Amino acid sequence: MYSVDRKDRVVELAGVPVADPGSPEVALFATDHRVALVYSVPGLQLGQVGPSGRILLPEDIPAGYDPIALVEFLGPHAHLFGPPNDEAFEGHPLASRGLQPYGAYEVEHSSWIRTLEKMNRVHPRHDPRSYEALRHFVIAFHDSTFECIASGIDGKRYERDVPEFVNALRDMSRLRGESG
Repeated sequence: MYSVDRKDRVVELAGVPVADPGSPEVALFATDHRVALVYSVPGLQLGQVGPSGRILLPEDIPAGYDPIALVEFLGPHAHLFGPPNDEAFEGHPLASRGLQPYGAYEVEHSSWIRTLEKMNRVHPRHDPRSYEALRHFVIAFHDSTFECIASGIDGKRYERDVPEFVNALRDMSRLRGESG
């Protein structure tokens, strides 16, 4: 884990699918050049108002319906996956800055990125400008927290039996990564 200083600022991310708070069943796929998460997201619930504008009945929810998210981190540089869970979240170094369980965030002016840049200064061709485009992302789940330093993030929601998701997952699971 890293230490934070007064510069770190936590901002909630829009556009990243929110995980199922009960049991998101998080899976991490990672190579040297690709990092992605797959997790369960809340879906249609009986009694709620559905896309048609009426209350959902059992026949409105397709058999096997189980929506999930695929979140890919673009140009990944480093990642952490593990504690804290939701019950120990106050122990996270960014909890006092607004980081909360069950959300997706970006950390602006990240101490972690600044620490990585300092660590790399021993490299003979070190260029501190290469760290300027990096971003620090945090997705907090029920039983774990995922953090990634990357150049970007792309999150999409899918139904498990949709061919588009299957193709996206197949592309992610290829072991040969593309550097970028």
